[in-house]
Amino acid sequence: MENNEENMSFEELFNNSVKDVKLGKTVTGKIIEITSKGEIFVDLGYKADGIIPKSEYSFNENDNPNDIFKVGDTITADVLKQNDGLGNVLLSYKRVKNRDFKQKFEEKVNNNDIFEEKVSEVTDKGLIINYQGIRIFIPMSLSGINREENKEDYKAKTVKFKIIEYDPKQRRIIGSIRVIKDEEKAKNEKELWENIEIGKEYTGTVTSISSYGAFVDIGGVQGLLHISEISWSKNVNPNDILSTGQTIKVIIKELDKENKRIKLSYKEKGTNPWDTVDQRYNINDIVKVKVVKMMPFGAFVKLEEGIEGLVHISQISEKRIAKPEEILQINQHVNAKILDINKDTNKIELSIKELEGTSNEYIEEM
Repeated sequence: MENNEENMSFEELFNNSVKDVKLGKTVTGKIIEITSKGEIFVDLGYKADGIIPKSEYSFNENDNPNDIFKVGDTITADVLKQNDGLGNVLLSYKRVKNRDFKQKFEEKVNNNDIFEEKVSEVTDKGLIINYQGIRIFIPMSLSGINREENKEDYKAKTVKFKIIEYDPKQRRIIGSIRVIKDEEKAKNEKELWENIEIGKEYTGTVTSISSYGAFVDIGGVQGLLHISEISWSKNVNPNDILSTGQTIKVIIKELDKENKRIKLSYKEKGTNPWDTVDQRYNINDIVKVKVVKMMPFGAFVKLEEGIEGLVHISQISEKRIAKPEEILQINQHVNAKILDINKDTNKIELSIKELEGTSNEYIEEM
């Protein structure tokens, strides 16, 4: 009988030598050479060696196997072909690496972990992140980008996000930056309510201004800074003192944790000028005042910032008048005589009538 082995072709001999090396099988061997082209030759313990071409090493074509491996190291790869045409078993390292990566990726998704990666593309619909071969889409509504920002500035920017929808079969992976911001806001708000107390000082940001005051963000929580807490002047316009986006120092004045309401005071409001009013003014003093408000019963005048007094309609002129506007104008400066000071009620009564003839001229404030 003829020797069966002698009658076998080279291909049959080769296939017989690697019969345990099946397509798709994961094998482990020792690196015997890394070529200048980035090819990795692997001793699999068979007659045929394995080869990992540069294209099957990594999804990133710039990766160099010499940066990770050296001759003698052990490497695991998937079998792509039993024969690459040159007598080597064709292997893929990137498939194993990608499989392990996807497993770790899914673990992070299931653990609700935070990802931190660079934005690879910006579109009208949102941001795209290429996470080592995995395409993640962040819709504009979940990007946390506000109207004042330029979305194009996010190209190549590193962002933190979470995966909120994961369907690999449909290739649908949705991320959200906003969810992290919302979580951080909720955390900060929780910590603030646990530690907040009356009299405590905070640095806040003015978020909106209205006729009755301003709302101030003190760390995820909005507090009301009433107009009466912005200035000692009664007729002040909040927009003349504050501006949206301004950073200010505020103090907790009132607190309702149950209904989550906060009233603030403005630190730069200063001390109450009424506390020392009797040190600067006396009854019968003649002072120059500014008309700031008209009422049917008289006119309010400003002596200084935070100190206002009333000139009753009967004390405006010797003539009988029906309303203050017949004699006075807003922003008019006149001399007046102090008739009474009540420090307890913060009231000063004045008379223009008693000085009539000496204060007819007025000055319009420019």
